[in-house]
Amino acid sequence: MFSNRKTFDGELQQLKEKLLMMSGLVEKQLHDSVEALKGLDVKIAEQVIEFDNKIDDLEIEIDEYAIILIATQQPVARDLRKIISAIKIANDLERVADLSVNIARVTRRLQGQKLMKPLIDIPKMSERAQKMLRISIDSYINEDIALAKQLAEMDDTIDKTYKLVLNELLEYMVEDSTKIDQGQQLGFVARYLERIADHITNIGESVIYLATGKRSDLND
Repeated sequence: MFSNRKTFDGELQQLKEKLLMMSGLVEKQLHDSVEALKGLDVKIAEQVIEFDNKIDDLEIEIDEYAIILIATQQPVARDLRKIISAIKIANDLERVADLSVNIARVTRRLQGQKLMKPLIDIPKMSERAQKMLRISIDSYINEDIALAKQLAEMDDTIDKTYKLVLNELLEYMVEDSTKIDQGQQLGFVARYLERIADHITNIGESVIYLATGKRSDLND
């Protein structure tokens, strides 16, 4: 059992550091999954898929560590919000990693094919999502509410790009029925990226809860 405030603060900092490490790994997963898709590089895709277990293990480690803190320290108010927010953020990061694996699996399914066109908007969605992730973590580190709220507008941009991608893919599939399967797979990727942005926006909501104790919805 932790004995004093200084020790408890140190343990809270360690929890934060575990979360920051996880966010870095998740961002790399997202980046690599779309890079693999762009070049239909199955080797990179398989690495993304295989690495997912390490991220799952890290989420479990964060959850267990947080539970120990709650059980031994019985924190209230702000300290409790720090721990709860860490659990929620870890869960959203794990979902981003899972969706990145889904993108990598699309690359595996398209193995041996040639992309119907060079990918432009899907990589843009990924780059924006990665930027969102960095902003969300910066807002968490600094408990910056204004920064967290920026995620809502960035999420809207990704939503709009998602619709554009679907419309473009539909046009390709209507013009050439042989492109239907690949078009559907790329549509799944765009959907995964749209969902990734939603999970990152959830991180912003956790930051606002951490800083204010109030719940907000940035996904409206």
